[in-house]
Amino acid sequence: MKFNIKSGSPEQQRTDCVIVGVFEKRRLSPAAQQLDEAAGGLLTEVVKRGDMDGKLEQVLLLHAVPGIEAERVLLVGCGHERELGDSPFRKIVRKAAVTLNETGATGAASYLGELPVKGRPLHWRLRQVVETTDQALYRFEPFKTKTETTYRPLRRMTLMVTDRKELPEGKRAVAEGTAIAAGIRLTRDLGNTPANVCTPTHLARQAAALAKRYATITHKVLKEKEMEKMGMGALLAVARGSRQPARFIILEYNGAGEEQPVVLVGKGVTFDSGGISIKPSAAMDEMKYDMCGAASVLGVFRALGELALPLNVVGLIPATENLPDGEATKPGDIVTSLSGQTIEILNTDAEGRLILCDALTYAERYRPQVVIDIATLTGACIIALGHQASAVLGNHSPLVHDLLKAGQESGDRAWELPLWEEYQEQLKSRFADMANIGGRPAGTITAACFLARFTEKMHWAHLDIAGTAWQSGEKKNATGRPVPLLMQYLLDKVAR
Repeated sequence: MKFNIKSGSPEQQRTDCVIVGVFEKRRLSPAAQQLDEAAGGLLTEVVKRGDMDGKLEQVLLLHAVPGIEAERVLLVGCGHERELGDSPFRKIVRKAAVTLNETGATGAASYLGELPVKGRPLHWRLRQVVETTDQALYRFEPFKTKTETTYRPLRRMTLMVTDRKELPEGKRAVAEGTAIAAGIRLTRDLGNTPANVCTPTHLARQAAALAKRYATITHKVLKEKEMEKMGMGALLAVARGSRQPARFIILEYNGAGEEQPVVLVGKGVTFDSGGISIKPSAAMDEMKYDMCGAASVLGVFRALGELALPLNVVGLIPATENLPDGEATKPGDIVTSLSGQTIEILNTDAEGRLILCDALTYAERYRPQVVIDIATLTGACIIALGHQASAVLGNHSPLVHDLLKAGQESGDRAWELPLWEEYQEQLKSRFADMANIGGRPAGTITAACFLARFTEKMHWAHLDIAGTAWQSGEKKNATGRPVPLLMQYLLDKVAR
């Protein structure tokens, strides 16, 4: 999809389709009213007949409307005007995109950005139109010999503003939305790619491709011998059961000279069988998505490359498979992490925290402003928060607050869970400095407590995206979260 911004009257747009809103009780939006006047009251007549009463997500496509340059007019129901909030607005945009994609219209002029979403300025509305439209039309079909792609799909959308003075703000919103959408798409593609293709080496190639594409990004990849020499015993303990070699991927985005960076650490388990503590076979195919933390870091770097933001960001991706080979780590084994702390591995299916702890220790060398790790870490997070919100925990309240605020702004929401010292008691081990699990109670919290032991020298937050990075069931699919949250956080830092 290509997006641009323009000002002008809806009746004068020479395009395949003009998109306007209708509120409940058959009240036309401002752009729809302009079309109605140009068409001699045709839209008023249509809604009075009951063909469109404005209920949320109701659609009506009109052809060859007199007095209007566009070939089609798409009326989209917006519900009650006073109740138009963030979620209904996205539903309206999504419905318009999906409907148009099935009509044969390859281009459109959208006036949905004019809709009065409660508490949201024009910039937010326009950016959401871009991001939501792009996500609504996303398809992943590279492994299908017979694709389900639409004939003459929607390819171009012009976002319309009523005043030329709004164009600079509109251009910025479209640029941000387009870049974030590209990052989301890359993240979704990687999450959806099967594990026999998306290996640790494949993730390393994606990092190399970003560095080649953008002059502001550099990359480096550590192999197993280098990791062993450094002392990354926790990460390598997970990798022992796989024939696919582990990789430690380092990305650096330099947009602010010598400024201390934000460090993002993404869990990159490209397939998680559970290891010796093997998972049940039902839905194990979905464990290819256990690298969505890593994928989201790559997605953020794609968006950063497009936007050229004035800040420094480091991405660290520990990448491995977790499989039950004859050399695999066993329950009861004790390993030494990069920090020097020892870990008794009581469950090999609690592997994400093992690879993250070495990456978090590595992050110290950058003297970061903040460190944020992103991981599909615990099934307990899905039990606690479902699939609506990511969990956020951390040792620095301002950072946690900023992430929660970014989630609200972007619609990619998070919810804070406690990280009290009392939970640390559950990680006690008789034989090592700590165990890698703390039992069933508060599983998401004790996993974060484990990571907290490796971040005491840094301002750190942990995002558990187990419930938000992937959609299960018949429509199983990577979601691209939390790229919108992370990019909003970085945009907010730049705006300060």
